[in-house]
Amino acid sequence: MGQVDPAAYFEFQRGRTILYEADNDTACLVEMDEEPPHHINDEAVDVCLTVACLLESTPVDEIRVMRKVVIDGSTTTGFQRTCLIAVGGEADVDSKKVPIQTICLEEDAARILGADRTTTHYRLDRMGIPLIEVATAPVIESPEEAVEVALTIGRILRDTGKVRRGLGAIRQDINVSLEAGALIEVKGVQRLDQVSKVVEYEILRQQRLIEIRDELRRRGATSKDLEVLPKDLTRILSKTASKVVQQSIEGGGAVLGVPLPNFAGLLKEELIPGLRFGAELSDHAKFWGRVGGIFHSDELPGYGISQGETEELKATLDLRENDGFAIVSGPAENCRDALTAILRRAAEALEGVPEETRAVNPDGTTRYMRPRPGAARMYPETDIPSMVVTSERLSNVKSNLPETSKEKSARLVEKYGLNRKLVEQLLSSEFFELFEEVVQRFKVNPTLVAVTLTETLKGLARDGVEVDGLTDSQLMDVFDLLADGQLVKEAIPDLFKWMAEHTGRNVREGLKELGLQQLSAEELSRVIDGVLERNAALIAEKGAAATGQLIGFVMSEVRGRADAKTVSKLVGERLGKRLTEKKR
Repeated sequence: MGQVDPAAYFEFQRGRTILYEADNDTACLVEMDEEPPHHINDEAVDVCLTVACLLESTPVDEIRVMRKVVIDGSTTTGFQRTCLIAVGGEADVDSKKVPIQTICLEEDAARILGADRTTTHYRLDRMGIPLIEVATAPVIESPEEAVEVALTIGRILRDTGKVRRGLGAIRQDINVSLEAGALIEVKGVQRLDQVSKVVEYEILRQQRLIEIRDELRRRGATSKDLEVLPKDLTRILSKTASKVVQQSIEGGGAVLGVPLPNFAGLLKEELIPGLRFGAELSDHAKFWGRVGGIFHSDELPGYGISQGETEELKATLDLRENDGFAIVSGPAENCRDALTAILRRAAEALEGVPEETRAVNPDGTTRYMRPRPGAARMYPETDIPSMVVTSERLSNVKSNLPETSKEKSARLVEKYGLNRKLVEQLLSSEFFELFEEVVQRFKVNPTLVAVTLTETLKGLARDGVEVDGLTDSQLMDVFDLLADGQLVKEAIPDLFKWMAEHTGRNVREGLKELGLQQLSAEELSRVIDGVLERNAALIAEKGAAATGQLIGFVMSEVRGRADAKTVSKLVGERLGKRLTEKKR
């Protein structure tokens, strides 16, 4: 129809090679795009309809599959299949009604393994897994509220009992815009604790870009100033000490550059922690020009490029006082594409914030990913027939709705005696189902289990322990040892840490290697007698008042190998006996 999607064109321009890995046990001909797709999965549709009912959304009468153009290699077909399941509805978030726009069912893409400059590697074992996409209306007004909305929707999804848990099971795509800014989509925020930071940083980034726009306008900058052609600067840097530039030239490449009129001093401006405006230009150069990066005037001389070389570059590019410049080294064609992208991004800076899609970094900052997609991205799927949503099907879904978070909360308080705060933490975590399985299977204190699955794991994660890699099976084994009396609760954090650091090894190995096997009554008694003997002077001075200190001394020796309650009881008994004998 003559329309080109900007996001698809961007991927086409990158000219990358895609390498797929497939295993006969986890991939079939559909995923390899060698066999037509099958019908829509009935269970996946029912799960989506369940979520729609829980959000009071209105299901569509007929489900029609669409193709969404995706040519970054994450799908073997060149498109992702998606279909609208329901519209409208709302989520209750702290007494505020957050409208739901759409609920869609789509297929997951291939799993990326890594990438170099020319090739992206994918594995097909994740393709086709059903995904639910819930889109909210643009009524969220703060980073904190964004977290609450994500938490509420996540709970509703988990209420179905059909959502996979673990890192990446629920991913947030966050759209952020300021009144004077633009719509920015941040893709794939996997951690709930990242949401507020992502929003805060994106607000800051847009504010700083608006400030740069205003400064450019004060300087009289215009887009016409940026209508320049790259200049060959290879001769100037042919003897440079910059290793990057020398390697490019020796490999048959060139050094090209462009002036950036009125940009002097602005390229070093920090947008968000760790990201300067010059790095934004560099990201565009990398994607569109397939180069390793750029050098710009606000960071030169530096990186092996001398003051004299910098002055000669400025003279050759005919710069005025307020002008900046950018240079790129590599194959001449790549350099030209990179500099064209830099000039285009510099022109966008005159308008403020360009609409784009960004990827999230582990620290909550973001990086340029691709342009925003357009309307030409979607078109009808011709290989899958539509599905009518019958009244009988809807009735069956409504009659089998799962227990809601509100109902779970009341039951946990009544059945297990948990306090409200702990219940909230448990429902907000990914471990509710595991909690119930543990307390029903083992004779362990429910509060201890809840605290361990929430506060203990969260505390270890804050300390840098990779607890996301712990499996349900491993966690169950820990509680099994606890119930069997082979492990004390004080040893659980140490054991979790060991398990996280020794992937693939079993819990009992960790127990043995850490020396955390529980002491027998006889062994514990000997330790206590030894502590009392070594602290005879303290006992003589304080008598029964020394109990607390003595318990502390014992616990420091037996930490992880004896229960604190048992130690406290035995120390009290032994000390009492000793004091009684002394009086006699």
